[in-house]
Amino acid sequence: MSRQSITNQFLYIHKQIHNPKHITIPIILSTMSPITTCNVAVIGAGAAGLAAGRHLRREGHSVTIFEKESQVGGIWVYTNTTEPDPLGLDPTRPVIHSSLYSSLRTNLPRETMGYREYPFVVRKTGQRDPRRFPGHEEVLEYLKEYANEFGIGELIRFGTEVSRVWRRECGKWEVRFRKRSESDEYVEEDFDAVVVCNGHYTEPRIAYIPGVDRWPGKQIHSHNYRVPEPFQNKIVVLIGSSASAVDISREIASVANEVHLASWSNTDEESATLPGYDNIWLRPMIESANEDGTISFPHGFKISADIILHCTGYKYHFPFLDTQGIVTVDDNRVGPLYKHVFPPSLAPWLSFVGLPWKVAPFPQMELQSEWIAGILSGRISLPSENEMMKDVEAFYESLQASGVPKRYTHNMTGYQVK
Repeated sequence: MSRQSITNQFLYIHKQIHNPKHITIPIILSTMSPITTCNVAVIGAGAAGLAAGRHLRREGHSVTIFEKESQVGGIWVYTNTTEPDPLGLDPTRPVIHSSLYSSLRTNLPRETMGYREYPFVVRKTGQRDPRRFPGHEEVLEYLKEYANEFGIGELIRFGTEVSRVWRRECGKWEVRFRKRSESDEYVEEDFDAVVVCNGHYTEPRIAYIPGVDRWPGKQIHSHNYRVPEPFQNKIVVLIGSSASAVDISREIASVANEVHLASWSNTDEESATLPGYDNIWLRPMIESANEDGTISFPHGFKISADIILHCTGYKYHFPFLDTQGIVTVDDNRVGPLYKHVFPPSLAPWLSFVGLPWKVAPFPQMELQSEWIAGILSGRISLPSENEMMKDVEAFYESLQASGVPKRYTHNMTGYQVK
């Protein structure tokens, strides 16, 4: 089976739920199974958790959403606060969930950002952002409206931190949690199923730089970037070539003396400035960092730098989830997962919403949630565990044959819509 047919999740789930005549993958609509209801725990009340709560309840399930913060929105809740460890490497650090910077706007138009049943339309009341590519405040307001429209707030336990999720021998899933505002005492509650919706833009990935341990400058990950002022009059080496690197390099160039944008995709030997900017230089990936404060690039070029800014993405991280090694994160591949959602040996009682990236996220989360809800009720059937594992293995083999690294397993560039 081709990578496209395996990973084109946006289309195949939609076909399965809304047009079963045209299903071409081995997932079967069940017309004989009785409709059942389950007691389901959802971890997180961001965009994925809200969609899961909405569609699980609409299918008739009993739903509890656990959210450690005091409001909905997940990653879209902006805070000026940053972590004390600027690289996010210390596992004991107090973790800030959001990675938003103050000026962030969507890089997708609002027409493709919204859930299908609740379009992301312009609101002309109050201080709303009418732009087609709105700022993060507008996205948060939209998520709040979605939650209010469908009464999702009554399903959520705010200020509740989940420390462990595991499956008992009887088949029930146990969730251990505590109310953050009340005490340190943890309590446990069992559920028929768990849907993991904790997001994947919080745990930084750091570039490997030979010699950086001896380099005297400062390092920061974009997770802890908020505004450009701390970069005033600095010489900055920024690593990355994706959306955050594009945004942040231009923003800090307004105050920094120099910005050197380093990435694997830039292989030119001759240095060049970014068109429209006289202080942003395009560089190949760093070769080494040196004790004298310089940064070495290929072809013998060196600069003295004050700061290395890592715009290098994030790691999938489920510190609360205990599956006895069934589900692992290997070089940022969460697996084994059937269609990025179900671990075959634990399906359908454990599922994940929102893992794929380079997608239109909210519509995809909505379709994944509808799929999960229908399977838990018995309205939709999954293939056997053996068939799902064969599908997963075929997918992984196709990636390897195409030279796609494991860390791009959940990258759906070019495969979501055809």
